[in-house]
Amino acid sequence: MVSNIQRKGGALSSFKTSRHTQIALPAYSHMPGTTAHPTRSPEGHSYEPDGQPEVELPNLNVDDSLACESFLYGIDLFNAHYWWECHEAMEGLWHVAGRGSPAGHTLQAVIQCAVAHLKVLQGNFYGAGLLFARAEEHVSWAEGYDLGLDLIGMLAETGAYVTGDTKDSAVLLLKTESQAHHGEDLD
Repeated sequence: MVSNIQRKGGALSSFKTSRHTQIALPAYSHMPGTTAHPTRSPEGHSYEPDGQPEVELPNLNVDDSLACESFLYGIDLFNAHYWWECHEAMEGLWHVAGRGSPAGHTLQAVIQCAVAHLKVLQGNFYGAGLLFARAEEHVSWAEGYDLGLDLIGMLAETGAYVTGDTKDSAVLLLKTESQAHHGEDLD
């Protein structure tokens, strides 16, 4: 599946990104207070009467993030505007990585950018701004540990979206996708 992605200022206006997994996207993007809770409501898109099955997740401080289907699915969810679902997909990985670890900070930044988008859609611009500011801090605290993600692009676009400088939501790219588009050496 390929979708059109635009970077702020048109830098990626013709760039196309493909899905990173074959996992089906949910039937709807959850909006708290508006749609059925995905896992708690019988009408939810991910409802399991006996609860969600336990999935063993890797520690992305030591394991390859690009080999982790849950991580890649989180990127798919982010790029398809499933903000709440992205948060849920990345949260389990964050817990395994550890709150103050480099991977934990990177995952927390992605989670907070996703939820900042959700807050904008809910009209909570103050909350979105707070979440975005924390995401910037987490990227700083990760000290360059980026899990292969273009975190600077994610922050720039999320910041522009939160402040209303653009109506285009952020895109979460792997560094290889971002570098390939810009013609940078991938070595």
